[in-house]
Amino acid sequence: MRTTRVLLVRHGATVLSAEDRFAGETDAALSEAGVEQARLLGVRLATEEIAAFVASPLSRAMETARRIAAPHGAPVAAEAALREISHGRWEGQSRAEVEALFPDEYARWERDPFTFAPEGGETGLAVTARALPALLALVASHEGRQILIVSHKATIRLLLSSLLGFDPRSYRDRLDQSPAALNVLDFRGLENARLCLFNDTSHYRPAGARLPDAPAPRLSKRWSAP
Repeated sequence: MRTTRVLLVRHGATVLSAEDRFAGETDAALSEAGVEQARLLGVRLATEEIAAFVASPLSRAMETARRIAAPHGAPVAAEAALREISHGRWEGQSRAEVEALFPDEYARWERDPFTFAPEGGETGLAVTARALPALLALVASHEGRQILIVSHKATIRLLLSSLLGFDPRSYRDRLDQSPAALNVLDFRGLENARLCLFNDTSHYRPAGARLPDAPAPRLSKRWSAP
């Protein structure tokens, strides 16, 4: 059995992510910073042998993947199951706005975002149920090779929680994903996944930066306290 490597990437920054707004199914484009983050990751991975490039169909993910794939002259395939979690009626609103408009709903989601969803939205469980089989199918069809997948913050954290045995109810506070972050997963079969690199942004951090930034609020009440 040969090792299959997955380069799992979050899309680059968008205007909505910079404003700390819920933008799951909202089709926000990359910001100028996000375009540059994706380009720099493409430079970093330009000499890697990558058998396939796959992305969520949302434009921020597809654009990130296309910029990474450009040095390879390779196409990007869209996979709907890798799209971001839907926040239903919260879409486009800031965390403060959601707390003010839907206090009970927000409190329940803060306690358990895996099994509870806002009205019209998806639970973390529902996201895992669609995204994990899609990821494993890609692994199975590219055994022994390296593939690149571009997805989204919540979707990636839920996938990692499932693959590595973390409690998915706390994925929002225990796992981070910066814009255009690179994660590396190795698979030996479909049952054995090993995380080799997590949330790495060294391709766009200032020269000489040795550590990642401290956690920012990023829609999490726990990390918003001073």
